[in-house]
Amino acid sequence: MSPFAEKIRLILGFKSLHWSSVHIPNIMPKPDLTALTGGYRKTPVMQIGADIYCDTALIADVIDALSPQPTLYPNGIAGASRILAQWADSILFWTTIPFTMQPTGLAHMFEGVPPETVKAFGDDRSVFRANLPRTRPADATAAFVLYLERLEETLGKQKFFFGSAPSIADFSIYHNLWFLERGGPVAKILQSYPALQAWRASMSAFGHGTHEKLDSGAAIAIARGAAAGASAGNNAESHGISVGEKVVVAATDTGTDPIEGALYGATKDRISIARDDPRAGSVVVHFPRLGFEMRRAK
Repeated sequence: MSPFAEKIRLILGFKSLHWSSVHIPNIMPKPDLTALTGGYRKTPVMQIGADIYCDTALIADVIDALSPQPTLYPNGIAGASRILAQWADSILFWTTIPFTMQPTGLAHMFEGVPPETVKAFGDDRSVFRANLPRTRPADATAAFVLYLERLEETLGKQKFFFGSAPSIADFSIYHNLWFLERGGPVAKILQSYPALQAWRASMSAFGHGTHEKLDSGAAIAIARGAAAGASAGNNAESHGISVGEKVVVAATDTGTDPIEGALYGATKDRISIARDDPRAGSVVVHFPRLGFEMRRAK
């Protein structure tokens, strides 16, 4: 149900890739996930052997590097598409959530779910949100309508947001409207935006590639039997911290649980830490620069 998981599934389909799907709990505890990440709890993460990639901005970069064509970052618009994607993954997302989860949307999403399960989900998300301000439904509705109008105008007669080919921005915008559909009746608002409707159909047609299900225990065994890729070294600003020093990395918005490890590499757009887990063995966990902070461990 994670909209960000849908973002990555659709990118894998766009690239016509084969992948393995591991389902994780939608609330804490997530013992098999945190064995790999060291405490990072957000969905999704991407695992390649003993390398664990967190946050969809970084996951998209890694997928694009592994499978460059068709690209997520077309020449001439790469920077602009990244900026629009960042807006969609943050501002638009935190407008879509309260709009979708207003009473009618919430009732549709949790129809038939026991009350205690609904309460557990709400309690979990309260902790997850940390200090993020809550948007009232009326304010979310006003903002969401305005954003939809602007997105409709931006699309115009183009097939995608930057022209004839999709970019990372399209995938980041799409996952918000995909989640909106989970709210049933509240998704009727999209009927007033024909350009967005046609664009959504084009995006959905990429599908999810091909995949098989994998047990979370098997994913841990894969990590334990693999070796992480070579370090990128320390060739960017790392606050005077050297490779090998103990550090703490944490998200700066939601799910701010600290992840401890030894600095493994630092580039202008990525921070990597090495850590050992009794079950997963030696792994390297990678984070994007934007949206995360790093400091020396006390």
